[in-house]
Amino acid sequence: MKSESAKISLVVRNAIVVVLLLAAFLAGYMLKSRLQADHVHAAPADANKPAVAQKWYCSMDPQIIRDGPGKCPICGMALIPMPSDLAVMGAPRQLVVSDEAAALMDIAASRVERKIVTAEIRMVGKIDYDETRVKDITAWVPGRIDRLYVDFKGTRVNKGDHMVSLYSQQLLEDQQALLAAVEAQRSVKPDSNSFLDKLKFANADAVRKRLQLRGLTDDQIADIEKAGQTVDHLTIFAPMGGIVIDKHKTEGTWVDTGTTIFTIADLSQLWVKLDAYESDMAWLRYGQEVQFATEAYPGEVFNGRISFIDPVLNAKTRTVKLRVNVANADGKLKPEMFVRAIVRALVAQGGTVMDPEMAGKWICPMHPSVVKTQKGACDICGMDLVTAESLGYVKVDTQNEAPLVIPASAPLITGKRAVVYVKLPDTEKPTFEGREVVLGPLAGDYYIVRSGLAEGETVVTNGNFKIDSALQIQAKPSMMNPQGQGTPTSQNGHSH
Repeated sequence: MKSESAKISLVVRNAIVVVLLLAAFLAGYMLKSRLQADHVHAAPADANKPAVAQKWYCSMDPQIIRDGPGKCPICGMALIPMPSDLAVMGAPRQLVVSDEAAALMDIAASRVERKIVTAEIRMVGKIDYDETRVKDITAWVPGRIDRLYVDFKGTRVNKGDHMVSLYSQQLLEDQQALLAAVEAQRSVKPDSNSFLDKLKFANADAVRKRLQLRGLTDDQIADIEKAGQTVDHLTIFAPMGGIVIDKHKTEGTWVDTGTTIFTIADLSQLWVKLDAYESDMAWLRYGQEVQFATEAYPGEVFNGRISFIDPVLNAKTRTVKLRVNVANADGKLKPEMFVRAIVRALVAQGGTVMDPEMAGKWICPMHPSVVKTQKGACDICGMDLVTAESLGYVKVDTQNEAPLVIPASAPLITGKRAVVYVKLPDTEKPTFEGREVVLGPLAGDYYIVRSGLAEGETVVTNGNFKIDSALQIQAKPSMMNPQGQGTPTSQNGHSH
């Protein structure tokens, strides 16, 4: 009896457990259904949002995009998930980001504007002699140098100073011929008109001319005639004032006609020879002012004007030689000094150069220091002056004639193409569009824009590389890939 009662009790307990399990299952099912209904009701917008397929890309080669994880076929790095905001493909060449993302990318922009910009051309070079102010003292007759009045190089001399005492047998013979011709001339009667008497006068004049060609002055010839006797030495005088920069012969040396004895240079005017890169030639003009400094006088600025631009480029250094005329009245500047020079060119429309001081002026094509307000001749060489405009200068009066420019940091340049990112106006979120432009030369901190942009547009000047990288991740057209890579169609294929 007791055994049957225990069996009945066990069956009852098992039935109660089954009922409780069924109740728990029904309660869980009803709760899940209620939560799903609440979720749909609370977020209807998410229910209508299209699902975005997860993409994976290579952080080293962002053009590699896959539908799933794996390794980059180029570098072997593991692919990483693409952020969902970049996985949504937008318009070609455009990137749309949130305000927070734009702040994190540290994007800065600047307006495209017209303005007169300054191109600074920096050059190096050295000081040299003015070749037009260097002269040689030579022997005009063959003979022997018996005395040099200047003993060493570097001596300063004035025009007309004694330089050389030269003995010449040929000079003695010419003097004897002069004395004989003068004596014959004195025997002619004042009223004589005979051919022979006229010939005597002509002969004396011819001998005087020959002595002048030998280097004797008129005063020396007159002294010989007055004294009635020859001199055995010829004195050679300095033809100009300056510094003796070379002594070629010593005392006792026999020389021929034309032998160089001294070289004299006038250092009151010097040349500065500079090397300009070919990329800077667009801003250099004849007659431009040049400022330069030397190691010898720190902080002191010297000025000169470009007097010559070499028409031939040096193929090895890719530079062009410039020559600058510099006044050196105080003698501070010395040949062979190294200099650092700068030319500041105001750039007008079309990349032309303007100079308010030169506009409308007339300038000598040989001496740039000669500038006049009207047509005429050069005071130094007598050449006709030419207009400054014929040398490449223009005058800009209004801002409308200023060139269209963008900051130098705005374009991304590959060598063949230049890409800028324009910030589009009136958009809900920051939107940037890639655009190819044609650039002119670099003028200081600005590029001149030939085409592709309009005045008033806004271009990115900082963060443009980050924008370009984001476009590469999206396989859109970018700086390095103007056509874009397209959208991948399979997990194992490349983007096209």
